[in-house]
Amino acid sequence: MIDFIRGTVVHWETEYIVLDVHDIGYRVFTPSPYFFQRSDEPVTVYTHHHVREDAIHLFGFATREEQRLFRKLLDVSGIGPRVALGILAGGRPETIVAAIQQENLGFLTKLPGIGKKTAQRMVLDLKDKLGSIGLPVETGLFAPIEEAAQDGTSAWSEAREALSALGYTPAELDRAWQGLKDTVTAGESVDSLMKRALQWLFKG
Repeated sequence: MIDFIRGTVVHWETEYIVLDVHDIGYRVFTPSPYFFQRSDEPVTVYTHHHVREDAIHLFGFATREEQRLFRKLLDVSGIGPRVALGILAGGRPETIVAAIQQENLGFLTKLPGIGKKTAQRMVLDLKDKLGSIGLPVETGLFAPIEEAAQDGTSAWSEAREALSALGYTPAELDRAWQGLKDTVTAGESVDSLMKRALQWLFKG
């Protein structure tokens, strides 16, 4: 089991990053590739080493919290690594956990790859098994989903700043926001917005 990798980010795509670890490049699939900016400074990526008959994959996360939630999601029937990765790309861990705790099927079914039956299984299988994942340290209590969810405009502000650092102009980003703003939901992650904005920009 590979629990974490420490190295420099030398390449990234919409679904993965490549880490240079002592002159070996590791492809790591992650819900937040744009969190790991290319840099000469080493970064730590918490990983899940997934082995099956026809493939060996590394899934990576910026925090232990994401790593733990990913592994819990894999315990739900019908959720494999790709779907679990999409769930984490679609919302922040504390928002996802709060939705499960509150049996908020409306929010869960908006996550990528999640239908009503899978959302119900998530609640049934995980509601009492998430421990402290997503809990505020100070209180040990879940915030209501409305409070835990990040406002779409706020998320876009962070996504816009990151996209600007990638070289996109203000005019291009304004057009992307006009095309996306009506579909942004509370709780959508910055990375999810970035992916959708990039898809929109590529089409444009």
